[in-house]
Formats: sequence, structure tokens, C-alpha cells
Amino acid sequence: MEYNFREIEKKWQKRWVEMNTYRVTEDKSKEKYYVLNMFPYPSGAGLHVGHPLGYIASDIYARYKRLEGFNVLNPMGYDAYGLPAEQYAIQTGQHPAVTTEANIKRYREQLDKIGFSFDWSREVRTSEPDYYKWTQWAFQKMFNAYYDNREQKALPIDQLIKHLEKQGTEGLDAACSEELSLSAAEWKAMNEKAQQQFLMNYRIAYLGETMVNWCAELGTVLANDEVVEGVSIRGGYPVVQKKMRQWCLRVSAYAQRLLEGLDNVDWTDSLKETQRNWIGRSEGTEVEFAVKDSDVKITIFTTRADTMFGVTFMVLAPESELVEQLTTPEYKAEVDKYVAATKKRTERDRISDRKVSGVFTGAYGVNPLSGETIPIWVSDYVLAGYGTGAIMAVPAHDSRDYAFARHFNLPIIPLIEGADVSEESFDAKEGIVMNSPKVDSTTDTKQKNGETGLVLNGLTVKEAIAKTKEYVTRHHLGRVKVNYRLRDAIFSRQRYWGEPFPVYYKDGMPYMISEACLPLTLPEVDEYKPTATGEPPLGNAKYWAWDEEKQQVTDTDKIDHIRVFPLELNTMPGFAGSSAYYLRYMDPHNNKALVSKEVDEYWQNVDLYVGGTEHATGHLIYSRFWNKFLFDCGVSCKEEPFQKLVNQGMIQGRSNFVYRIVSQNSPSDNENTKHTAPVFVSLGLKDKYEVTPIHVDVNIVHGDVLDIEAFKAWRSEYNNAEFILEDGKYICGWAVEKMSKSMYNVVNPDRIVENYGADTLRLYEMFLGPVEQSKPWDTNGIDGCHRFLKKFWGLFYNNRTDEFMPNDAEATPEQLKSVHKLLKKVTSDIQHFSYNTAISAFMICVNELSQARCTNRHLLANLVVALAPFAPHIAEELWSALGNNGSVCDAKWPVYDEKYLVENEIQLAISFNGKVRYQKIFASDATNDVIEKSVREDERTEKYLEGMTIVKVIIVPKKIVNVVVKG
Repeated sequence: MEYNFREIEKKWQKRWVEMNTYRVTEDKSKEKYYVLNMFPYPSGAGLHVGHPLGYIASDIYARYKRLEGFNVLNPMGYDAYGLPAEQYAIQTGQHPAVTTEANIKRYREQLDKIGFSFDWSREVRTSEPDYYKWTQWAFQKMFNAYYDNREQKALPIDQLIKHLEKQGTEGLDAACSEELSLSAAEWKAMNEKAQQQFLMNYRIAYLGETMVNWCAELGTVLANDEVVEGVSIRGGYPVVQKKMRQWCLRVSAYAQRLLEGLDNVDWTDSLKETQRNWIGRSEGTEVEFAVKDSDVKITIFTTRADTMFGVTFMVLAPESELVEQLTTPEYKAEVDKYVAATKKRTERDRISDRKVSGVFTGAYGVNPLSGETIPIWVSDYVLAGYGTGAIMAVPAHDSRDYAFARHFNLPIIPLIEGADVSEESFDAKEGIVMNSPKVDSTTDTKQKNGETGLVLNGLTVKEAIAKTKEYVTRHHLGRVKVNYRLRDAIFSRQRYWGEPFPVYYKDGMPYMISEACLPLTLPEVDEYKPTATGEPPLGNAKYWAWDEEKQQVTDTDKIDHIRVFPLELNTMPGFAGSSAYYLRYMDPHNNKALVSKEVDEYWQNVDLYVGGTEHATGHLIYSRFWNKFLFDCGVSCKEEPFQKLVNQGMIQGRSNFVYRIVSQNSPSDNENTKHTAPVFVSLGLKDKYEVTPIHVDVNIVHGDVLDIEAFKAWRSEYNNAEFILEDGKYICGWAVEKMSKSMYNVVNPDRIVENYGADTLRLYEMFLGPVEQSKPWDTNGIDGCHRFLKKFWGLFYNNRTDEFMPNDAEATPEQLKSVHKLLKKVTSDIQHFSYNTAISAFMICVNELSQARCTNRHLLANLVVALAPFAPHIAEELWSALGNNGSVCDAKWPVYDEKYLVENEIQLAISFNGKVRYQKIFASDATNDVIEKSVREDERTEKYLEGMTIVKVIIVPKKIVNVVVKG
């Protein structure tokens, strides 16, 4: 019986559905294991072979844990809101819901063909109201909460209000946008609007003025990863920096907990370091610099207060409000021009760009320690959102300050006595002398005000920093502070296709609709573009107002600001729906809670999370923040959502090229006849011509050989193309590039499944290399995995006679050793995600068993179970053929026995005077006397003696035998 993968895979995919094989319930008699993939955005292009890589890796592990006896949750859903569907709607007029539904259907068909063990009864879609109801609910919880720094947790805003009623801000230590001060009497004297404005400074979800990436053509704010080199990734439209009033989430309040939590998760060191750098904790000092001839003060943050004597200029971020205040009239035009140009650059571009640029404001600051005046500049290497948006520049000890000073010929003052300032000597080292230019190196001096000056002579860097901090604090020049690079998340998007905010506006202030009225569903609109007056697309909705009395949505034309109020026109960003989806998978049909306490305490958190490294500083930060907030609210029982995380590498495309002759005159044409049709020359002959390489669809190339007829049909302009062949074939060139539709190197997994089967696809994607590494896709090697499955099938069925061969024949020691060696190897490799080496071990074992003609039913059954996580369809078919009822998923993972791995024989190299001449096998427990006697008696020894005599025999245990001879 031949291996008919098409029938087998179709049969078992149908049976899995009928038997609810992958449906999971909370079974307290079993230990849980939760496997999760970063769920996909369903694009119209469908899956290419790179997409399933992580899904296959996690599916193998999920199946393995189930075979080990765990109750495994392995869900899947769709991140269904997003800009692509909305842009398609703008272009075609088709509702994004229709497009999204079609795309999801396509994805589901492709995923089912690959044979994943997903529990589809738990499917979630972020665009469904019964899902985003809980996103809206969480947002309301954040709006009605503040972060208490002393308790290091979120607390109800009502507690903050009670504190303000009793003490005002006295004794209050809460995360805020701006440090404010008022008395209890002042709080009580405020009207409702003023109180709401005051509370906005503390809410975890708050409205704030912030710089955003604004794309006018798309009519929306874009995230940093949606912008490259000043234009939008989608459409290539210009993006500028713009200050807008946006909903924000106070992620920064959780910065320290986000840092500390990294110590409690099993992530790679590189990923943890990426998050630590993104969070960016720094301990330093906030210092105020007065501005000459002005009442304005500039607050700067520095981690090296000890270098203040080396400050030679100051720099403001272009977005800083101080720029306009401090710029003098003669420099205004130049500063305005520079600020306008900076608006076209994203923060990411500014951080990565090392080019020096800036303009002088005409103003001067005053160094609070030395009293010296220093020029104030504007430059885009300073960011408004980090620190205070202003820096003191110490060019002798900072590379970017140094480059700026060199470029604009500004002073550079070394703080190391006698130091030679160069680009390699920015950071002072422990134990060096830190001299103030105003302080003699041997004696203490007095400042102008008569107080003892700050002398840093002979101190280490650490001591100098501490002494400077103490001095600045004591003299009320500033304060010690911990700062974080992590910024609050911008949570508004001017889009239609996203979660609506459950917010209406009364007297210009936001109010939450009743929790009982959730979800607030997305309304219908006539157009998906912004309105004529520039409002977001929801401004086109005719039915988008809130009747406060009836507690329901009503017609927009009924807005009277007395009983009926306008609803929020922005929608939430993409990360809103993906931040807590792992919790919803636990309890997806619960209408009363995001997740019930009982269910959450069973599943707890994700044991294995698989996804790409591109989400390290976006999704993973936001999801951890969101979960910590829900932990504070008592909803999530674990602070960290993802215990172990594995980043799968990227599958790169193997592009193919054809070579079109530029000159239509072929040098081999004696008559120099000009061809009118395009002429393509094969790879090995292209150097004889002037050619242009052209990407060609890899799906019409097989083993780098072009299917010429398919190529002619591929593009109409190639219908009459001519080809210069080598050995009767057209050989294409190739390169490894990013898998992309524009390079025609996208491989559809459907085609692989149709030609080779899903089990072959699964094996091959894992066989390409380690899961974490990126690797090129090359269909030239897929035949090997397919032949392996045929050979595996051949252990069970005789293709000529259709005989089912497994029986009760006794297994030989060699066969037992072969299988148990495999089981040990595969068990370890799965646990370490070394799937490629596990598959190699399978191939070796099957070869050994084939040669040994193994028919032992028990050994072969163990082999089937071990292969089941990798190739579930063939495993199910053979498990059934072996007489087992139910699914192979419910078998027990075979345990290897060390006794079968004990080596009974050893092979030793036999050398003569140090030169190896032959190999000989001995019993593993053979004594040296037995070994020597055997070597002396071996007929091959006589050949190498040639009349010489043996002086002695040296035996290195389990390695070598050296026969010393002389003539």
C-alpha cells in the first residue's frame, strides 16, 4: 500500500473535527499547560510559508505536552482590526467587516490544511463586539484608576478623590503628568469640570497633549513601526510630528515593575536586554538652569551631575515650548525653519541618525555651579518626551555633545586634569581627579556667595556623583530623581476600523458610558475617510450620540449638550485588542467577565508564547503593562502574562531571476538580425551578453529550472519570448531575500500541501534550521522530507503486497537500541526546541530499522507516537492501523530506557608505531589482556609486522591500541 498523503490528511482533518479532538476543558485532575501564538492579522494575501513557522513550532510542543499527560490549551484567533482593511474600504467602498471576514475564511482554510491542534471553539476576533466589550471595560477601569507610588499598584480614583477632599495633594505620591499642588479647600471650591481636569493629571487612561506621527493622507496617527524615513509604510505618504490631544495610557507608572518582572520570566537574555533598554531606568539629578535676562528656568535631567563644571552649551528639543519663549528675534526665522523641518522626522529616525544639525536661539543659560553663561541651542538629537526635553551638554564626556561641539566650534572642557580630549575618552574612569575649572587642584576655595565651593578633587566617579547630588539638593538647585525612557502609550487613532471608545463628552470633558451598556458597537458610516472638516471617520456617522437619560446611542442630530452628548470620534489602536487576548482565550464565552476567577486560577498564564522579535518593544511591553493593571484589579492571578517566550526566526525567500538581453542583437548572429521579441539567456551563458536580471515567480521555477511555458503565460509581454538555453534547459539565477510579493518569492503553503502533504511541510519548515534562526526557503530540499515519510510508511506497509508488517516478533538488541536512542534524543530536542536535529535523528533511526527489517509492533508504535507531534496525519493513520482506538494525541509519550543504550561493544583503532592501520570491535568489558591477545592473533597484524617483532602493546582504554614494533 502506497503512502497516499492526500487521502490520509483529508480523512484525519475531518475526523478531528467530528471527534472534537482538540477541544479543551478545565480538567483539575490534570496539570495545565498553556501554549499561545502571537495571533495574525488576516491580510488579503493569505499565508505564505513563512507565517506558519512559529505555529508549527508551538504545535509540536503542544502535542508533545499533551502526550506527556498535560491538559493543553492551544487556541487561535485573529487580530482583526487594522489600517489595511480600512484603506481597502476607502478604495473600494466595501465595508472592512466584509473584507476581514473573507480574509479570515481564507486563513482558516489554510491553517486547517496544515493540521494544527488549535481549539477553534475558543477562537476570538478583536473586531467582534463580544470581544472588544472587554477591551472597552478594561479602558474604563484604567480611566477610573490612578497609580499609587507608595503601594506600587493601581487604585480606584475614588480613593484619590477622598485624599484630595481631606488633605489636598499633601502627602500624595501618585504617578502624574505634572506635579501639581492644592489644598483640600481649593479642591472643594472647584466646580465639576475643574475637578475632572485636575483628575486627568492622575488617571491611568487620560487625555493629554502629545507629539504624534501624523499622516494627513491617511488621516490618522501612526505608530513608530508604521513609519519609515518620514513616510508611512502603507502608501508611502508623508508623516509629520504634530502635537495633538490624544487618549494615552500611563504605562510609565509601571516602568519599575516592568523592569523587575523580567527577572521572573524565562526569556532570552537578548530580549530581556532589549526591554530593559527600552524602559531605560536611570538614576540622576534634576537641576534648574536660569536663563540670562529672563525669569525662565530650564530644568534638565542628568545622570552625571559631577560633570556640570564641563557644561559648555545647552540644547532644547525642537518641540519644547521653551524654544518659542527663548528664541530672540534675530534668530527666529532660522529656528522656525529648523523646527518645521524636524516635524517631518519621527523620533525613531532622529535617534538612529548620527548627522549633526542645530540652530542657536540667541539665549544664554546660567550654570548654577560655576555661574558661567552658556549658549542655548536647538537640535533634533534631543527628544521632548525623554527627561525634560532639554539637556546640559558636556562635550568632553558625551559622544553626541562632542560631535555637536566640534561641528559648531563650541568649547570642550575636559574634567580630567591634563586630559587630552578625543572621541575615545568621553567617560571618566574610576579613581581619576575631577577638577572644577573654577577650583584650584590643591586647595579649597570659596564661591562668590561666600559658601564653601564644591570640590571634587581626588574622588572616584561614584563619589563625585554622590557629592554633587548632595550639594545640588542642599542648595535647592535641583533634586535627586529616577527617570525612565519608557513613554506613555498613545491610545487614539483617527480611524474607523477599530474599537470604539466607550466615552461621551459633557462640557468638553470625557465621561464613561455605563458598564451595563457595553459593548458600544461600531456604527455604520457612509464614508471611511475623515470628514470635510477634518474629523475622524466616525464623524460621518449619523447615529453616534449618547442619550444620558435613556442610556443608549441615538441620532447625532439630537445632540443638545443637555441630555444628548457627542461620543468619542477616535478609535483604539491595534494593540488594544491584543494586550489581554490570552486571558479571553481562557474563558471566551463568558458574558459576565473577561475571565472568571476559577478559570483564571486554573490556566493562570501562558507557559509558552511564540512570536517574532519585532514585537519586543511594542506588544510585549503593552501586554505586560495591561496584565499588571488587571493583576492590580484582581482580574489576573499572575503579574507576568508570558512565562516562557520563544522568538521564531524569519523564513527568507529564495528569489529567482531570468536574464533579459539588453541589446536585441545577438553576437552569435552572423547576419546581425535584430529580434523583436524579448530574449532571455540562461544563467551559465549570461556573461556573453549585456543583460538585465528580472525577478520571476518562484512558483514556475523547479530546481532553478524555468518552466518556460508557464513563464510565457505568467506575463502577457512574455508571450512570444525567446530563450537561449544550456543543455536544453533555462537555468535561473537565485538570491536569498526577504519573502515579499514584490520579489515574486512568496511560496503559498497550499501548493506545498497539495504536492507533498501537510506533514511534509511541517517537517521541512522545522528541518530548515533552528527555530530561533532566520533561514532561506528552498524547495529544492523538500523532497528529502517527503522521501523520509514514505520510508517511514514502508516500515508498516509492503508497497508491493499491501501487507501490514508489524507483528509480535521479538525485537533485537540493535533495534531496541536504535529506537530508545531516538526517544532520548527527540525528548531532549523537543524540550530545547531543537526540532531540526530531532528530525535528523528520526531519519537515522528509520534507516536503521529499515535495514534491520524491524517488524516489532511495540517498537513501531513508540515510533509513531514520537513522530505524532511533527507529522500528526501519518501518525494518526498508522496508530489506527496498529489497532488502537481514539486519537494518537491521547497516547502516552514513550519513555526511553537507559539499559538499552548501554554499549555492549566498542570499536578501537589499532595502530603500529603510532600509525592507525585498522579498526577492531571488542566486547565493552574486555580486559587489556583479552584485547592484546586478540590483536596479536588478528591476521591483519601479521601484514603490518613484515618480519618485525612486537616490543610491547600500549592500550588506551576505549580509545586506541598502539603496537610498538622494531626490525
